[in-house]
Amino acid sequence: MAKKVGVDNVLAEVLPQEKSAEIEKLQKQGIVVAMIGDGINDAPALAQSDVGIALGSGTDIAMETGSIVLIKDDLRDVVKAIQLSGYISKKIKQNLFWAFFYNTVTIPIAAGVLYPFTGWLLSPSIGAAAMAFSSVSAVLNTLLMRTKKL
Repeated sequence: MAKKVGVDNVLAEVLPQEKSAEIEKLQKQGIVVAMIGDGINDAPALAQSDVGIALGSGTDIAMETGSIVLIKDDLRDVVKAIQLSGYISKKIKQNLFWAFFYNTVTIPIAAGVLYPFTGWLLSPSIGAAAMAFSSVSAVLNTLLMRTKKL
């Protein structure tokens, strides 16, 4: 199976403490490690890994230790989880960018930076409406995630 998906380095039938040691060895080489497990013997390795993925049908300790818990036992969901986490990260960055951009522009205006040049001040009610719009735009951008098909 590993050859079919292009994995060169496979460890099989390894004791629980050896799993953690192998993961730590890979991490010392600068490799980001994801571990998929379902049992008590996988819990130490799930905890050691950068991303622990527990199968939902596994033991409670594996599910507690994993960063991600897959509800079904379909390993194809690992790919979907990785894609979804990338998409979520992209949305978070978009929302942060627009919040910082919006605040960088509007806070100085609300503070009266334009007053010496134009004699214009932003009324508190318009400032409040603008801040509400900022929050609404972030929420709407986040709600767009519901349309994403993985």
